[in-house]
Amino acid sequence: MPPDGGYGWVCVVAQFLLNGFTWGVAASYGVYLAHYLSHDLFPEARSLDYAFIGGFNFAFALLVAPLATMLTRVYGVRALMSLGVVLLPAGFVAASFAIRIWHLYLSQGLCVGLGIGLLYVPATAVIPQWFSKKRSLANGICSAGSGIGGLIICFSTQAMLNNLGLFWALGTTAIIVFVVNLLATLLMRSRNAEIRPDQRIFIMMFGYITLMFSLSDYAQDIGHSKEDLATVPALLNLGAAIGRPIIGYTSDRYGRVEVAGVLTFSCGMLVFCLWMSSTVYGMLLLFALIAGAILGIFWAVIGPLATDIVGLKELPAFSLTWLSVVVPSAVAEVIALDLRRPEMGERGYLYPQIFAGVSYLVASVFLLELWRSTRRKRKSET
Repeated sequence: MPPDGGYGWVCVVAQFLLNGFTWGVAASYGVYLAHYLSHDLFPEARSLDYAFIGGFNFAFALLVAPLATMLTRVYGVRALMSLGVVLLPAGFVAASFAIRIWHLYLSQGLCVGLGIGLLYVPATAVIPQWFSKKRSLANGICSAGSGIGGLIICFSTQAMLNNLGLFWALGTTAIIVFVVNLLATLLMRSRNAEIRPDQRIFIMMFGYITLMFSLSDYAQDIGHSKEDLATVPALLNLGAAIGRPIIGYTSDRYGRVEVAGVLTFSCGMLVFCLWMSSTVYGMLLLFALIAGAILGIFWAVIGPLATDIVGLKELPAFSLTWLSVVVPSAVAEVIALDLRRPEMGERGYLYPQIFAGVSYLVASVFLLELWRSTRRKRKSET
């Protein structure tokens, strides 16, 4: 049985830092995206190229999951995470020297994505090993790290881009993520030796990427200054930092599938009711803060939810599930930018908004069916 705390709280701190300077860094790509779209840095590049690069951060982080899981079973959690500690900042350093768009694909896209995956995937199964009744709360606190990290990185990235330029923005980010993730890796401790997990699988993402990467450029489309573009994704991340521990607590109290389903549906409705009407900057900031609290519901409940469904011993094998979100992660923003219609002015993001909203509503239907099936299973067992 998990000890429901103890050194597990140190692991929560480690995972909080890890999320902040892996997914938080990836979430701040919206600031870079707006910068790339408004500057002709790579003449051969199209807007879709920059969208793919951001998508690569998520896609390759998830694509590496099965390999990372197998290697973790052989070499341990810390060995794989140490490789990620080196690979993630290496991607940013290489990106700072990029002179062709394919250089950016390999560095800020592929290398950064693999670094995130090698840090995050081995650590994912650690927190559920230390908690039972407080599992969702612990996971929610960990997930809030991506919000705090994203908040810090968004503002600092915009400031560095404005005052130091792209080269130093990327280089400074590399130094920060190396130091913080090294500390988190040294603090992390797995109980795998006591649990002896087996291998197998599990399921859900489209609107999340669209919201994460599009809001900065959308703020520019509705006429706001470039200096304030970082404020929108920063508030999105602040909302995540506030909302995810609350999501964790309510999930422990009212049920993980139930809370995930309700909040996923709510996020879809928020897109249609609030983002589509947010043609004023203040309204967009309000949407970013509210939506930020719930749009990352996937990350807040996925670990505890997977543990409930496949069991603690099977949880490492759950890494194969990350493959189901590789394609959405890679192409969501590409689709969103392709759907964008600049000639429509402040309504240029109408079709990406519909795309994001429908994605969340469809996901909520799948969660409803998951709730029904788990409920039937529990009834049959009793």
